[in-house]
Formats: sequence, C-alpha cells, structure tokens
Amino acid sequence: MTQPSGRLYGLGIGPGDPELLTLKAYRILQAVPVIAYPTLESGKALARAIVADYISADKIEIPMPLPFSVERSSQPYYDIGAEKIAQYLSAGKDVAVLCEGDPFLYGSFMYIFNRLSQKFSTEVVPGISSTMASACALGVPLTYRNDVLSIMPATLPADILTSRLGVADAAVIIKLGRHFAKVRDVLIELGLFDRALYIERATLPNQRIIPINQLQDPEVTYWSLILIPSQWNRC
Repeated sequence: MTQPSGRLYGLGIGPGDPELLTLKAYRILQAVPVIAYPTLESGKALARAIVADYISADKIEIPMPLPFSVERSSQPYYDIGAEKIAQYLSAGKDVAVLCEGDPFLYGSFMYIFNRLSQKFSTEVVPGISSTMASACALGVPLTYRNDVLSIMPATLPADILTSRLGVADAAVIIKLGRHFAKVRDVLIELGLFDRALYIERATLPNQRIIPINQLQDPEVTYWSLILIPSQWNRC
C-alpha cells in the first residue's frame, strides 16, 4: 500500500511579536513533526526566532539559506529547499514552513507554494503583515471609506514610484534599505514628504519610529517601511 503524503503548511507568523501568532498557526506549529524556515546568508533565522519558544526539541528542522541581494538569484535556493521539504512530505510527514508576516503578501513561502502545492495537499495560514502592524504602531488609520491603498517595494525605479504614488490615496513603501534616498527624493517631488511616517522592525523589541526628516541614509534598514496615511481625518 502506498503511504499517504504529508500535508504542507505555510504559516504566517506575523511581523515579529510572538504574541501576534494566531491560535491556528500555534496549533499547527505544535502538531507538525517538521518545520522549515528561511535563513539569511549569515545564518540568522529571523522567522524561527519569532516562534523559538514554541518549537519543541523533537522537531525536525529544515533551514533554507536564501540570498537577499538583487545580484544573486534565489531560484536555485528555493529549488533546494522545496526538494528537502518534498522528501519529508513524500515520507508521510507534515511540514510547516514559517513565513514572517503573511505568506501571500511578499512572503517567501509563495515560492515554495509554487513548487509544491500541485504535488502535495497544502494549507496556507494567514498572518499579520508588517504593513498592518506598522499602522497600529504608528497610531494612524491607513484608509477611510473609498480610499485605495497601494503597497509598493522601494526597489522599483523612481519613475514608477512617482507615477504610482502620484495617484495613491494611501501608500506603504516597503524594503527601503539602500533605496531610501531615491524614495525620499520622490516623496519630496510629489509633496508627500511631510505626510510620510517611518518605522523599522515593527513590533520587535528593537522597533524604532523616527521622524523621517531626521533620518540619515546609512541608518535605514531593509526591515523598514514608509507609511503615507490617508488625508481623510474626519468621521
């Protein structure tokens, strides 16, 4: 008799605060025998660190090294990670892949999903995204009534950022890092700089909220965003 395959889970584990993990994600994390997660080239595993207190010693762990640079393609790394995960799924073991924020909102799990979801039973558990957590931390509503929210990576060319921000009711610009100066220039050009709010590492112990006009370029981390809330301020 053929052994049934395991089930693949994409677990959204939130932006950083372990208490923002959903009950469903916690339950699955406790139940599965195998846990996979991305690691930085330095070996740090940010996703694992968020839920470290919830991972028991008997779990099988699959670290997945991923490059975070535009100069290096992530495809072969996702191929390797998916192959390792598939081995356990084929052996009948359930596997949970940890993903910061939400798995389907710029989440690393999407690339594992694309490689394995057609072959194995898969469930995606949503998580709180850093964009939503940042609005709460900053204390500003993002949108009102018929407002349209735009989320865009700072890695876009300046002309595209300009065209999209120029028609946005409210916006979130993610993945700032070394692109901050470009984004700042676009915001100034569009007259949006005074509305812009900056936060980094939302909900983590080292979260920082800094007035955007006080920022120095080298300070800005990849794990930061700029939020431009709606101008509607009346109920």
